[in-house]
Formats: sequence, C-alpha cells, structure tokens
Amino acid sequence: MQYNLRVPGPTPLPDAVRAAQAAQMIDHRGTEFAELLRETTSGLATLIGTRGEVLLLTGSGTGGLEAVVVNTLSPGDRVLAVSIGAFGDRFASIAEQFGASVERLEVEWGSAVDPGQLASRLADRAPFRAVLLTHNETSTGVANPLRELAAVVHAAHGAPLLLVDGISGLGAMPFDMDDWGVDAVVSASQKAWMASPGIAIAALGSRAWDAIETAQMPRFYWDFREARSWAQKGQTPWTPAVSVLFGLRVGVARLLAEGREATWARHAAVAAGVQAGLEAVGLQLVASAPHRSATVTAAWLPDGLEWGPLNARMRAQGTIIAGGQGKWTGKILRLGHMGDVGIAEMTDALEILSDALAHFGHAASPERVASAARRGFEEHFDGGVATPVAAQG
Repeated sequence: MQYNLRVPGPTPLPDAVRAAQAAQMIDHRGTEFAELLRETTSGLATLIGTRGEVLLLTGSGTGGLEAVVVNTLSPGDRVLAVSIGAFGDRFASIAEQFGASVERLEVEWGSAVDPGQLASRLADRAPFRAVLLTHNETSTGVANPLRELAAVVHAAHGAPLLLVDGISGLGAMPFDMDDWGVDAVVSASQKAWMASPGIAIAALGSRAWDAIETAQMPRFYWDFREARSWAQKGQTPWTPAVSVLFGLRVGVARLLAEGREATWARHAAVAAGVQAGLEAVGLQLVASAPHRSATVTAAWLPDGLEWGPLNARMRAQGTIIAGGQGKWTGKILRLGHMGDVGIAEMTDALEILSDALAHFGHAASPERVASAARRGFEEHFDGGVATPVAAQG
C-alpha cells in the first residue's frame, strides 16, 4: 500500500530525491564526493542565512544536538535550558548527561516562551555559559518567537552562547542565523530538506568556533574540529551516508529554486489550511494562533476517543499521522506538513481523519473539512503569494 505519510518526519520523498538516492556509490574520498559536499553545504548555508560553516554529520538530529553540546561546553558550565515540550527536555538532558550544570526554564506544554520571561531568568547576577532553545517544538506544534528570544539572549550579561534545536523548523520557517545572532543550529535531512534520515546538519558561527577551542566535554565521533578539517578537503572524517547525501543535494536544490520566502510562505499557507480543517472537524488546536507551527499541527483528541483505534482505522485507509509524546501520549494527534507538501495531500489526510472520527461516533463531514482546509489555505494568500506567519520570524 502507498501511504499518505503525514507524520512530522521522516517526510515523503519527492520522486527526484528517490531517484538520486538509488544511484550507485561513489568514492567518498574522491573529487565527485568533494563536489557533492561543497554544493550541498553551500546551498544549506544560503537557506539557513549564514556565512559561517555548515557541517554534515552521519547521524540523527539528536546526534547533532549532542554534537553541539559536547563541542561548545565544558563540564560544570552553567546552562539555561528553555523547554516547551519533549524535545526541549531532550536537549536539556543531553547537556546534563555530559556534566553541564543545567537550570531549566520550563514553560507549560502548548505555549511558547515569552521574551520577558526569558529576560527575567537571564537577569540573574551569575552569567550563563549558554542558552538552549527549541525553534519549533515538534511534540506540541508550537513555534517559539526565536528572533525576539535571540535578542533577549544577546542583551544578557555574560554573552551566553545561543544553541538552537532547529530540526523541524529549518528550511520551512523564517530563519536568519547571522542576522538573528544564532551561534549554532542543528537540523536533520529527513525534515523540510526532503531526504531520508541519516544526516545531521550543524551550522556554526564564529562564537561557536571560539567556544569549541576551549570546550572540555569528551568527543570523538562528533568532534567538529575533525569534521571541519576534513570538510576543507571535501571529505568527512568518517564514512558518510552517501545515498542520503545524494538525496539531500536534490532537496536543497529544490528549495533554492523555490526561494526561501516562497518556501516559508507555502508552509505557512498549508499550515493555515490544516488548522482550519481540524477546527472544522470539531477538534481543539493545542497551540494558540500567534505561536502555531508552520510544519506540525497538534490537536486534542475528543473526550472518550482512544488514539490506538483511531490510528489503526486511518492506517487501514492508507493515511498515517502521529500521536502524542511523553506526558501527552494518547491525548493529542499531530499532522506533519513540511518538505514536499501542498494543500492537496493535507486535505486528503483530513478527509480520512474526518471519516475515522465519524466511525467512532464523532460527527464530522469529510467534504466540509476539506472545503474549510482549502479555504484556509487560499485565505492565507495575499495577491497569490502566501504570507509567512509573523510570530515565527
């Protein structure tokens, strides 16, 4: 069965990416690979908005987060971890495991961080070495106002590093690394970049590189100094996921051709359509309007409805969405809409969801839901160009 995969990653692969990833292997110490690496990292830097270096690591997004932590921090460093969900908690836990002195600013799940709240916490007389922030919280469908939060971090005494989990936002939502002053950001190939899982993306600014020279946490496989040295020769220190890189190059090229603003606008418009469709089916969205993600939408399950049977019903009809994570397991559903996605795929998923809800006794009309989603999508356009969500950038 060909599934309509609408989880927050891995995302469906465009045909051109699938074809590229089926290509024969090349010598990862040869000139052809050097060009592949150069082209891909250069394109990523443009899309992320940085003149700094982009390193490609063979591993998951979580591996990339670990890499950023161990390369920039030392045991005992005072770190403020700002968490609005399961992945913010994970970022904090990684730093704790390697000996950082982590203090947490925990925001109620379903909400974003208020810049004033962050400013108050950073006003402590003892400076923090770093602030860990999540751009887009996949577990709740909430986007942090990262540009405003970055400004708060830069205004804090002690000049803390700003280390960002951008895994489910980069490439799909407004992001300007250099202009916002982000010191390091991590993403992953299987999200908006439209490739298979297997490549972590780490973009690093000059302050991050300064920190790397003095950081004392243990590292070997994730050593950015090794990765940088080998990248200058057009190689990676360890055997790379060559097939994934073939696909990532195609995904990056597609996004460059579309243009950053157009990509951000498309995702924002699709998100608006999904949100309208879910509300039309009678579901309550988790995130408030100013902080809704452009790549993941979460909604509360109706009272009395169990996630397992609903999920099974939708899978039997060829559509896969995601359930809740952590303390929200069995309480919410989540639809991913990033990468190679338009409103048509999402209306198909919403119609199947509506049918499944009706099967379990929750009144819903697939036709009304699809109509609301298309209308929400179209209303998000201004003169034929979708308007990005202001709160996200």
